[in-house]
Amino acid sequence: MQLFSRDRMWRRHTLKDRYDVVIIGAGVHGLATAYYLAKSGVRDVALLDAGYLGGGASGRNTAIVRANYRTAEGIAFYDESLKLYEGMSQELGFNVLLSQQGHMTLGHTDAAMKGLRERAATNILLGVESRIIDTNEIGKLVPELNLSPEVRYPIQGALFHPRGGIIRHDAVVWGYARAVDRQDIQIHPHTTVTGIRVTNGKVEAVETNKGTVRTDMVVNCTAGWCSNIARMVNVDLPVTTHPLQACVTERLKPFLDKVIVSSSLHVYINQTDRGEIIIGEEITPYTSYSSRSTLRFLENAAAHALELFPSLHNVRMLRQWSGICDMTPDYSPIMGEVPQVKGFLVDVGWGTYGFKAAPVAGKRMAELIVTGKMPDLIKPFSISRFYEGQLVGEKAAAAVSH
Repeated sequence: MQLFSRDRMWRRHTLKDRYDVVIIGAGVHGLATAYYLAKSGVRDVALLDAGYLGGGASGRNTAIVRANYRTAEGIAFYDESLKLYEGMSQELGFNVLLSQQGHMTLGHTDAAMKGLRERAATNILLGVESRIIDTNEIGKLVPELNLSPEVRYPIQGALFHPRGGIIRHDAVVWGYARAVDRQDIQIHPHTTVTGIRVTNGKVEAVETNKGTVRTDMVVNCTAGWCSNIARMVNVDLPVTTHPLQACVTERLKPFLDKVIVSSSLHVYINQTDRGEIIIGEEITPYTSYSSRSTLRFLENAAAHALELFPSLHNVRMLRQWSGICDMTPDYSPIMGEVPQVKGFLVDVGWGTYGFKAAPVAGKRMAELIVTGKMPDLIKPFSISRFYEGQLVGEKAAAAVSH
């Protein structure tokens, strides 16, 4: 009896000499854009990636999803993305293992609590469930958390977002890739873009290590490498690239079913479905394309995690990793057309928020490509906001970079 399918989840293809749309970057943003293009009837699409599928930021994150952001623009955007994640397993016919266990942002100071109250009020006004809870409720929800007043930064309260949680990032990549392939869109891993040909201010072709591909439309979905791709069409993006590190412990019996974030300690912690404790912190404070892990991160992350969960003091660390993040001045993305080059679109500048936004970003970018009109939901994230002084400041929406 055959217990599994021998069909490949996605097939190999020979690169054609022309496509209607070429998407550079086959992570969750590129895959989501291709998926929604196919749903709109646009299937002559190539997804190009320099590495293996999901090997970039899509495979180097802590897979947290939430909608409790700070600005009206950000809250509406991420709320739609979370709703798409909530229906994704059914939409794709593939279990992406979403666990909406709740997202808790701790406040350790009066100033921190004031900021959390403002966020809670803004979220409630815009229809996103988010509320302030005191230490009694925190203790009931997370009994292992150290709530002692005799610590450096005592916990005063928290912002609790019940719909927040975690999802399996590899499952999201595989689910999208499988769905994209079944709609005859071609995925080309290990295909490095070496140049983009522009004639009279219009995209004409993409040059790769496997040959030149003619196209009228290029979408840049390359996260930390986005500024390098943009320079191929002589566009300078207001983006700097920073490493972001995380680590994971040995497997433990389940004891933590909430995502815990601390702004004062610059750390976030959650437990996976396999029992591992994931610990992350702030982005590295210098620009770099390095994905190497550092001892400084491990020391800080372990120390801060122990301040919240002293019971982890004998737990062994299994591994650590690093991804690279494309940071904009206002911590919000850049989406849409680039005025200098016709046919060159960007879905970049996500910093540490990119994984959370993939479904809605892909859906709205596909809508822009198909209709030629900028969807209202992503208008605030146009690159023109930097010239017009209309920034969308989301830095305070993350106690740390996640």
